[in-house]
Amino acid sequence: MKKLTLREYARLHKLSYFNVMKMVNNGDVKSVTEQIDGKEVKYVLVEEEQEKRVSENILETSSQKLTLKEENELLKKEIERLKAELERCNRRTVLA
Repeated sequence: MKKLTLREYARLHKLSYFNVMKMVNNGDVKSVTEQIDGKEVKYVLVEEEQEKRVSENILETSSQKLTLKEENELLKKEIERLKAELERCNRRTVLA
């Protein structure tokens, strides 16, 4: 079992430091806290089984990329929704 700091673990998996912190707090990865020079330092305990699960989760999120057309359609729907909401807000303001 190997110990890595949160930053090393984030760099190893190309994740943000804060995502690794969330993973540790949620219990997705095993961790241990040690006191070094009066400071609490969290270490991620690296195991083969755990690494496979984490790498699968990372691959799943990266493989859910949308095509440009799909993304464009979603953005157009969002724009229409926001326009309708803005119009409702404008009507309320005028009536008040």
